[in-house]
Amino acid sequence: MTFPQFASKLEEPLVTFRTTCLQVNMGKLCNQACKHCHVDAGPKRTEIMTRETVNHVLDAVDFLKPSIVDLTGGAPEMNEHFRFLVSELRRRNVDEIIDRCNLTILLEPGYEWLADFLAEQRVNVTASLPFYMEENVDRQRGKGVFSKSIEALHLLNSKGFGSDLPLNLVYNPQGAYMAPDQQELETIYKRYLQEHFHIVFNNLYTITNMPIARFKHYLELSGNYNRYMNKLVSRFNPGTLDSLMCRSLISVGWDGLLYDCDFNQMMDTPVETEERPHIADIRNIQMAGRPIVIGDHCYGCTAGSGSSCGGALDSEEEAVAV
Repeated sequence: MTFPQFASKLEEPLVTFRTTCLQVNMGKLCNQACKHCHVDAGPKRTEIMTRETVNHVLDAVDFLKPSIVDLTGGAPEMNEHFRFLVSELRRRNVDEIIDRCNLTILLEPGYEWLADFLAEQRVNVTASLPFYMEENVDRQRGKGVFSKSIEALHLLNSKGFGSDLPLNLVYNPQGAYMAPDQQELETIYKRYLQEHFHIVFNNLYTITNMPIARFKHYLELSGNYNRYMNKLVSRFNPGTLDSLMCRSLISVGWDGLLYDCDFNQMMDTPVETEERPHIADIRNIQMAGRPIVIGDHCYGCTAGSGSSCGGALDSEEEAVAV
C-alpha cells in the first residue's frame, strides 16, 4: 500500500520559529530495552555524549538562551557528565530543565544519589509509565518493571515531586494504536495511582509511537505497518502544524549533530545545511525561518490530537480524512 507524501498535506513549507527548547540526547545507553523505543536504546549501546560535546551544548545554551533544556537518552542519567551538565544549566538559570527518566534507573545500584540530586536542582522529571496497570507495562517494558516504577514514583513523591516539584508521566500506546484523549486518560491515571498506590503527579502526556526504528520493525513483523500508517494518514490534523515541536526545538545527537526533532535524529536526517551541522557551529546555523526536514513519519506527530514530547497538541475536532 502507498501513502500520500506528508509534504502533499502542507499548504506551505514547514519552517522553524524561534528556538525555545534545546533537546539533548546524552546517549543510547539505557538500563532497559523497551519494545516501543524509537531510539533503539539498551544496556549494550556504547554511543554516549562526551564532555567536549557537553561543553559545546553549554556554549549553545549561552548563545540561544532557550527557556527549556530537555535531556533525553537512553537513560540520560547514565552519562557520567549528567550531573555536571544539569548543575551548569541551573547555574545559568535555565527556566526549565527536563529529565526524561525511565523511573527504574532511580533504583539501579550506583544511582542512589539521583533522586536527591534531581530535587536539589529542581529538575522537571518527565517519566515514562506507558500504562497504569502492571500487566500492560511489564508486557511492553519487561517483567517487574511496573513494580520498580511504582517504587521509584514513591521515592520521587517523598522528595517533593508531584507537589512542590514537577513530576509528569508519559503514556505510549501498546501495539498499532493511537493514544486516547489525553485529559480523560490523565484523570484515569491520577485516580488509579492515587487509590491503589497513593502516588501523585502533575500532568500526563500522551505520545504517539513513531513508525521508525524498533517500533517500525515490530509493525512490519506483526503485519501491522500498512494498517498503522493508514490510520495516521487518515487522521491527519492540520490544526497541529503550528504547535509541532520541530517549530521551536532543535535536537542534539549524542555526537553533537543537529536535527529538527528527536525522530529525525533516529533516522539520521540532520538539519538542512550545506554540511553536516554540529553543535559546535551553532552560531553559523540559521535558526528561525529554516526549512524543516520532513518525512512520512511526520504523520505520527500530526494525527488526531497530535503528538510531541509535551503530549497532545490540538483538539481532534479539526482532524480530516484523506
